[in-house]
Amino acid sequence: MPLRPLNRQQTWLLPPTLDELISDDHPARFVASVVDSLDSAFWEKLSIVIEGDPLGAPAYHPRALLCVWLYGFMTGTRSSRKLEAACRDQITYLWLTGWQHPDHNTLWRFYKEHRGEMRHLFKLSIKTAVKMNLIDLAVQAIDGSKIAANAAKERSYDAKGLDKLLEHTEKIIKELEQENEKSNDPPPVHLPERLRKAEQLRTEVKAAIEQLAGDGKGKII
Repeated sequence: MPLRPLNRQQTWLLPPTLDELISDDHPARFVASVVDSLDSAFWEKLSIVIEGDPLGAPAYHPRALLCVWLYGFMTGTRSSRKLEAACRDQITYLWLTGWQHPDHNTLWRFYKEHRGEMRHLFKLSIKTAVKMNLIDLAVQAIDGSKIAANAAKERSYDAKGLDKLLEHTEKIIKELEQENEKSNDPPPVHLPERLRKAEQLRTEVKAAIEQLAGDGKGKII
């Protein structure tokens, strides 16, 4: 059969809008809607002027940082270093941030400065998902524990079940904070300076493969 062409240098005559990059039913849209629905009282508790400060260097929009943490929480990516990498590599996070790339220091500093309200937002999101009967989304957020998996099958949640779900949520939040306080995750891997030009990278890759073949170590098993 014929092969589809592969061209990593291709450009779009009419580039897509950012909103076209994720589907209408993507759960990231729920996260964005939750953050966009936060009222002025929430931002006042965070002591954040949502319009920004006209003085000083431009900062990341707090809605973008909240979206990163909330989507990471809902999908099991809770390390600030892993979130940094996701903001660089994953379309979903690029959509949530408006194609911005906050680093792990910025993300963790924001979390620590607003720890109490971040915890509240995580729990609010779980309760909102349950209220809207998005049980699978709530289950995913607490790592698919046994109690949540049973609830997902029933597709409903009573007050007692919600209380247990929130207990699990509290546990996950504590694990998130401990993981980031320890900061044991290695930094993202990057190519060294000499390999950042495509031609040099191809040359060295080819040379390495040829050397392995010559040593008898480059056979495909």
